[in-house]
Amino acid sequence: MTTKWVRVWFVATVLCVVAGVILSVITAVHNQQGHFHSGVELGFNTFNFFTIQSNLIVGATSLLRATKVERSSLALKTFRLIGLVAITLTGVIYHVALARLLELDGWVWLSNQLVHTVVPVLAVVGWLAIGLRGLTSARIAKLSILFPAGWLGFTLIRGAMVHWYPYPFIDVTKLGYAKTILNCCWVSLLLLGAAAGFTAWDAHLGRRAAPATVSRSSVAAKTD
Repeated sequence: MTTKWVRVWFVATVLCVVAGVILSVITAVHNQQGHFHSGVELGFNTFNFFTIQSNLIVGATSLLRATKVERSSLALKTFRLIGLVAITLTGVIYHVALARLLELDGWVWLSNQLVHTVVPVLAVVGWLAIGLRGLTSARIAKLSILFPAGWLGFTLIRGAMVHWYPYPFIDVTKLGYAKTILNCCWVSLLLLGAAAGFTAWDAHLGRRAAPATVSRSSVAAKTD
């Protein structure tokens, strides 16, 4: 894929993230049937969902890539993997366990499709198709667990203060701290395993691409 189309893909991803997050905030502000009631509380509370934060990370890393495709700092590599892992699990868990439980329409349906389907597909397909290999490692996979661990810690502390939790598996009021912490450990292991899987897959794809690159170079040299 040429640099031009790589930028187009990243820009498209950014636009979908922006649209999905904005629509999620707007629809949340107008939904006053939950724990929070004021528009301000509902709007800010949207950003406490793992789904929204995953989208924002994907959007931010895609924007940086769109402006300079060859960026390769440790921080960007780490957040790129964090975004890829988090958005993949966001999409998979939503469609496997949650989608059939919800009856959505209008703008709410559109916002859910953008953040749970469109952005995950763009992120994963982009990772496969664009071919920026060698940007992850065992060290980066380990660092990627810092984001979900931080999110889980923050959510538990905030939840104790406002008496609200974004997902059932982390709802201390219903599960108690022992079961909730156990669930957090399982989620962290799942995310770490996914990061390791993407890292191994990246290395495999890089090895497959290398012979083709060498072959093309050889042909070019003989032609010259």
